[in-house]
Amino acid sequence: MALRLGDEAPNFTAETTEGTINFYDYLGDSWGVLFSHPKDFTPVCTTELGAVAKLKPEFDKRNVKVLGLSVDELGSHKGWADDIDETQGVKLNFPLIADTDRKVSDLYDMIHPNASDTLTVRSVFIIGADKKVKLIITYPASTGRNFDEILRVIDSLQLTAGYSVATPVNWKNGEDVIIVPAVSDEDAKAKFPKGWKALKPYLRITPQPNK
Repeated sequence: MALRLGDEAPNFTAETTEGTINFYDYLGDSWGVLFSHPKDFTPVCTTELGAVAKLKPEFDKRNVKVLGLSVDELGSHKGWADDIDETQGVKLNFPLIADTDRKVSDLYDMIHPNASDTLTVRSVFIIGADKKVKLIITYPASTGRNFDEILRVIDSLQLTAGYSVATPVNWKNGEDVIIVPAVSDEDAKAKFPKGWKALKPYLRITPQPNK
């Protein structure tokens, strides 16, 4: 059965470009991003891995550990890492799983017969520190992933996990947020001392509470 939001992320042990890892041990108390690639030496994924390597300080700042996956073997991964360095100007600085037996791909439902019977689709999973799945996005092979959007979602998820707020359309870290309807005006006075603007009784805008 396919994973759904709120499900516990399956644990696994796998061979990677940084040695054998246990997923839960690798994450520790961090959040995680697991993202899959159809195979090595594919053009779009080469650009994506380079982009994530360049963004690693941003993931580190948010206490997020990144982990890539492809169904090819470790030797192939290492050759691909050389190509990423050459073409994207950055070295691979996070583990890339060699999922040759499709074990992780099956656990995370990354094989979609409509796309391919053997190759993983290009999925992204954001996993919270509680090991629960917080986001799933699956992209077609022709469209590169937007990792600025992944970082934006992580900012929202981490904020809303700690405060009784939701983030509005196109929200970016530092902008105003929405007080969730479950919080009464009376309770909101204590929770949101900066106050709020009520556009409607159910739509109350307040400054981001952790800024």
